[in-house]
Amino acid sequence: MSLKAGIVGLPNVGKSTLFNALTNAKALAANYPFATKDPNVGMITVPDERLEKLSDLVNPQKILPTTIEIVDIAGLIKGASQGEGLGNQFLANIREVDAVIHVVRCFDNDNVIHVENSVDPVRDKEIIDTELLLKDLETVEKRLEKFKKAAKGGDKVEVKRLEILTSIKETMDDGKPARVLDLDKEGQEILSDMYLLTAKPILYVCNVDEASVIDGNEHTKKFEELVKEEKAQVIYITAGIEADIIELDSIEERLEFLAEMGLKEPGVNKLITATYKLLNLITYFTAGEKEVRAWTIQEGWKAPQAAGVIHTDFEKGFIRAEVIKYNDYIEFGSESAVKDAGKMGVEGKEYVVGDGDVMHFRFNV
Repeated sequence: MSLKAGIVGLPNVGKSTLFNALTNAKALAANYPFATKDPNVGMITVPDERLEKLSDLVNPQKILPTTIEIVDIAGLIKGASQGEGLGNQFLANIREVDAVIHVVRCFDNDNVIHVENSVDPVRDKEIIDTELLLKDLETVEKRLEKFKKAAKGGDKVEVKRLEILTSIKETMDDGKPARVLDLDKEGQEILSDMYLLTAKPILYVCNVDEASVIDGNEHTKKFEELVKEEKAQVIYITAGIEADIIELDSIEERLEFLAEMGLKEPGVNKLITATYKLLNLITYFTAGEKEVRAWTIQEGWKAPQAAGVIHTDFEKGFIRAEVIKYNDYIEFGSESAVKDAGKMGVEGKEYVVGDGDVMHFRFNV
């Protein structure tokens, strides 16, 4: 399945440096392929040590990780909602992504000019939020006119829909993004039908100086206080460090560099994993002599849907799924040993796939 996350932020906050680090980063344990689709679009691998451990046991011809598509979206400026700068392109690109990675500058450096001439991540976020909200309010107001007309006849269903949309607009008029709304099922349906920019799930990335990469700084403290209501994850990354890491050729050099910085893994790994979770994605595996492969699905999918990611015929002709829990595979060391121990499950169409399941599908078309 193809899902896309977009990196947004004001100009010169580190977006492109981060994008380059993401799309050129080699996994610490293996050299995976990377494909560039456009100058500002890249497919990045999702780091997963489970794939490595399964591969060590199976010794396949190929190892294929799962991926996410990342888009480096043009820097936004004030007036974007009215088409200023690359505003129209910026807003159109955000509309196309499934989740937003919002980068804010949280470091002081006189040699790196800020578009607003000072470092203030709270202000920077509010600039982008304002532009997105203005565009969303255009959408909401147009929909509101339709709902008002539909509710004129007094139909209870239409009156209720008008009330819900009015409350959505009131919240957004207060400067709050649509993602903070606490709506019932009907409200969620109305909201999702409008494809609002501020309704998209978001991950905040504070681009900090080296000294602040672990514990943050005064800028990050103010920023985290601001986004508390959104219940969004905030991570710290030093884009410059990530750029340095990708220049190192060997795994040993990278690990040594990270250790010197007091880090266990590159920040880009943390960012990719957080984005994966933000999209409510999980991974299942197929394991055989030809390949050990990770597959991306939505959390909650049942076995036939998961099979369809491999090929539509697998879903159409689904008979059953043979499932080995990841921990059992690691404990017993092979598929045959798991079978001998009676630990392989045979599951039908209603089986909800678990994160890390090792699966083999039986189908008939």
